[in-house]
Amino acid sequence: MLAHAALLGFALLMLLAAWTDARAYTIPNWISGAIIALWPLGAFALGLTWAEAGMSLLTGLAVLAVMIGLWAPGWIGGGDAKLIAAGALWFGWPGAVTFILLAGVCGGVLALALVLARRFAPAMPGMKAEWMADGVLAQGSPAPYGIAIAAGALWAIPFTLAA
Repeated sequence: MLAHAALLGFALLMLLAAWTDARAYTIPNWISGAIIALWPLGAFALGLTWAEAGMSLLTGLAVLAVMIGLWAPGWIGGGDAKLIAAGALWFGWPGAVTFILLAGVCGGVLALALVLARRFAPAMPGMKAEWMADGVLAQGSPAPYGIAIAAGALWAIPFTLAA
């Protein structure tokens, strides 16, 4: 029961990250922080050994280092980097590989959906001009990748964190 509650908390925080990123292109630090703060409870509830918990910590730190390397030149957002690292902490090794690959697949689907929506939205009846001027449908606006990260996390849970 505790494991399910911890996984539900993780999933809800991921969904909240996706929502805030979709609304404002920002993932607040407190969301990634809450995911990290919830992890010890999840690790205990899921029955991780000390070695497995240590490997999860190392995995999260390694992913954070790689993500900082991608953030520094501006290839990804800082909130995205922290969210992926917080997720990797939960999935550990090798589950983080599954999580990151699934998040990448979801990112590709998101990018394709945005390209198509931005292409065809102006021709759709009832489309509000302000959505296309400065919203997610505006040409050249960034992709709220937190959506893909959260979708990848939710998709990976049954394969890696089954309680």
